[in-house]
Amino acid sequence: MTAVPCSSSNHVDNCRTCSALFVAGLILLIGAGQHLRADLRRARAEPNLEKRSALALLNASETLKSIRAIYDRGEIEQVAAAVVEIEESVRLAADSLAATGKDPRRSPKWFKRAEIETRDLERKLEGLQQQMSFTDRYLIESVKSTVERIHDELLRGLMEGKRK
Repeated sequence: MTAVPCSSSNHVDNCRTCSALFVAGLILLIGAGQHLRADLRRARAEPNLEKRSALALLNASETLKSIRAIYDRGEIEQVAAAVVEIEESVRLAADSLAATGKDPRRSPKWFKRAEIETRDLERKLEGLQQQMSFTDRYLIESVKSTVERIHDELLRGLMEGKRK
C-alpha cells in the first residue's frame, strides 16, 4: 500500500476540520450536561407537587441512561456528578410527594408511579453497578441505598397508609 503525499494546504484544511469537529463535540458535551441540570431546575420550578415528583424521577432516569455512556468514556468525575444528580432527583420526588400531605392509600396515583419508577431505578442501578469495574462500584453505592430507602418508604405508605 502506498502513502498518498499530503500537500500543505490539504493538511491545514484537515487540521481545521478536525479542530472544528472537536470544538463542536465539546460544546455538545457541555450542553448535554447543562441540559440535565436544566431538567432538574425545571422540576424544581414546577408548582404542582405531583408533577414535580414525576419530572424529578424522569430526570433521574435520563441521567442514569447517560451514565453508561459517560462511564464507557472513562470520565469518572462526570459519573460521580451524575450520581449526585440522580440522588437529588429522587429526594426531590420523595419530598414533593410528602409535601402534598395526601394519604398514599386514598390518592395512590402519583405515589404508585413514583414507587414503580424508583423500583426500576433501583434495578437499573444494580445492573450498572454489576457492569462497572470492581474499583468503581463504590460510586453507585450511596445513590443505590438512597433509592432503595425511598422506594421502601413509598411502598410502605401505599400499603400501610397514614398512621392515626
